[in-house]
Order: sequence, then C-alpha cells, then structure tokens
Amino acid sequence: MESSYGEIFASLYNQKWSSFALQAAPRIHQYFTQHDIHEKNKKVLDLCCGTGHLAYFFLKKEYDVTGIDLSPGMLHYAKKNNSRFVKSGQANFIEGDVTNFTLDEQFGLVVSTFDALNHLPDIKALRECFKCVYHVTSKDGIFIFDLNTKQGLKGWTNIVVEDNEDSMIVSRSFYDEHTARAITNMTGFTKQEDGLYKRFVHSVHNCAFELKTVKETLLAIGWQQVHFARLKDLSSPLENPEGEGRVFIVAKK
Repeated sequence: MESSYGEIFASLYNQKWSSFALQAAPRIHQYFTQHDIHEKNKKVLDLCCGTGHLAYFFLKKEYDVTGIDLSPGMLHYAKKNNSRFVKSGQANFIEGDVTNFTLDEQFGLVVSTFDALNHLPDIKALRECFKCVYHVTSKDGIFIFDLNTKQGLKGWTNIVVEDNEDSMIVSRSFYDEHTARAITNMTGFTKQEDGLYKRFVHSVHNCAFELKTVKETLLAIGWQQVHFARLKDLSSPLENPEGEGRVFIVAKK
C-alpha cells in the first residue's frame, strides 16, 4: 500500500491530471507578456510543480524554469517529462518545502497552479510561502496562483468511481464547515509497466482561506498590487471573488 505523493500516485497523476496546467499555462503566459518584466527577466519559478507539465510549456518558449515540489515521485516525472531541458541546464527541479526555501536567483514570474497552495494547513504556512516567494521575485515581478474558494470547496461532498483498463479509482470527498477544510480520500489500483496492478491510497486536503485575509497578507509582506481574477481574463479584477468556485490571485512586486 502506498501513502500520499508516492511513486504510484505520481504515475497516475502524470497520466490523468495534467490538463489543468496545460490549460492555465497559455493564459498565464499571455498575461505575463503584457508587462515590461517579461523582457527583463524570463526566469520562471513553478511552486508545487508536480509532474512538470506547466514547466514544459514555458521551457518550449525558451524560458528558464525552476520547479519546486515536496514529492520525489512527482519530481521524477517532472525531470522525465522535461529531460532534454534538464540536460541542457534550462530546467532545474528541486525537492523542497514551499513554506521554507531560499534560492540564489531572482524570478520574473512565479506561478503555482491546480489549487496547490490550498494544500497548506493554515494561513501561517501560506504567509511563510508568500515571504519566500517575495524574496526570490525580481523587482516588478509577478506572482500568480489559484485557490479553491470556500464556495468551491463546499461542493466537494460526493463519491466518484472511475474504472477503466488502466486503473480503478474511488474518491470520497467531503467539506467540514467547522474546520473550513475539504478532504478527498482516494484509493484504487493502477496498472504498472509489467502488467500487474498495484494499490494506492492518497488523501488531498484543501484549506479554505478567507480571500480578504490572503490579500491583506500579501500586501503586508510587501507586494504592491494584488487582485483576484478568473483564468480566462487575468487582467480584470473580480468584484466578488468569494462567489467564485476558484480564483486566480495576481500579485505584483
């Protein structure tokens, strides 16, 4: 049996859940190119980079990309998916904690997608992440990330079964109003290269952060401008972000 973020689940994630990063990357890139920093600093930091699909988009466009993730399993696939860029030195994938890291470089763009920062346990951890990001972002640099809102996480109470030739997955999700957390417990079997099936167990925890507090925290750290937006239009601030299921946060240094 395998616990969270191990090799088996990372393999499954690599196969099934890359679509969000592939959808988000072009929109984020389009927004970034509208700012002067795009010409001054084409280094991208991908927080909680997972299996490296968003990184691949930017690498193909000749950006230098550094990815950070806590999971060795995820990083294995990130390096594999971007092997030619790793060999050339254009890509670097690091095992690390996004709430406690330092890097020698300054980045023009820092990103984190697929509600990865919802996985942090509380606002204190989120604040520490924001501080780390602030210190490695260049002057006029941009930080873009998305969060599931409380409204969005309330819809997580369900059971989903996926069954096909390569895998069988049962996901049980629920939202706890008292703790403002959503939990998805996943278990199942996935087919390996030798044709045998292995069982995995994985839990996803999402903390529902108050968006007002998120913005106040970013500004207190030193970010100059912060707004909430939808992915399809990152330039237009939302009037009622808490009414959305998911929001993107855009912070400028």
